[in-house]
Amino acid sequence: MFANQYPHFQKGRILKREMLENLRDYPREFLDLYFQDYSNGIIAGVNIIVADASVIITKGIVKHNGKLYVLHSSYELPYEATGNETILKVRFAEEVNDSDFTNYTTDIVLDHSIELAHNELELARFKLKLGAKLRSEHIDFLDFATEYNTVNYLHCQYAGLQKSTYHPKILHYFARELLKNRPSNPYDIAFALECINQERVQRDAINFYICNRLELDYQTLSNSQIHKYLNRILVESKGGGRMTGHNKGRPKRMIVD
Repeated sequence: MFANQYPHFQKGRILKREMLENLRDYPREFLDLYFQDYSNGIIAGVNIIVADASVIITKGIVKHNGKLYVLHSSYELPYEATGNETILKVRFAEEVNDSDFTNYTTDIVLDHSIELAHNELELARFKLKLGAKLRSEHIDFLDFATEYNTVNYLHCQYAGLQKSTYHPKILHYFARELLKNRPSNPYDIAFALECINQERVQRDAINFYICNRLELDYQTLSNSQIHKYLNRILVESKGGGRMTGHNKGRPKRMIVD
């Protein structure tokens, strides 16, 4: 049955083990239940700030193999310009037990391997040229896919219901740019407001929006495809035209008498 139990800590009462266990277990059980249907990935926080010679990962929560991991304070990691793809990863260690705790720990690393091992989670990536400065602010929506000298979130794994979803930072930017163009398409308005109002948009909603909006056959889109199609919609909304997935490519002829 459902229950809500909390201990009484009062003068003159005996402090019992069960009271301390209740205090210990309640927040952990609450978080586990609340996020039990979420996939692996970022749950909250874990933003990236670029400093002169380091990247700063802000505090937050990630999920891996059914367990929640909390970063209690910001973590700073130095980086170098190599000209090669560099992946910012969370690497999950094996369970370690001692007399007092069961420990699930991680390392935050910069790695040149674009392949993710079974115990790794990607937060972002970049490719920094020698002599260039790394930046995390984007000048427009297309800039999120810039290859060099820019923090790239396109391949970041953000937790969603049952399956990972797209990073909210990218979707928020898309929605603001789209609404500035005063769209009249009901799909555009509904999806943009969803992106702004919700903490995260589920992957199925993104796939259905893009496929219906561009009249594509329904398909599961990769992160790179999602960015490409969202940018296509933005370009269309700025130009006032209409582009669909079934463009026959036949030239139109105008006859003037």
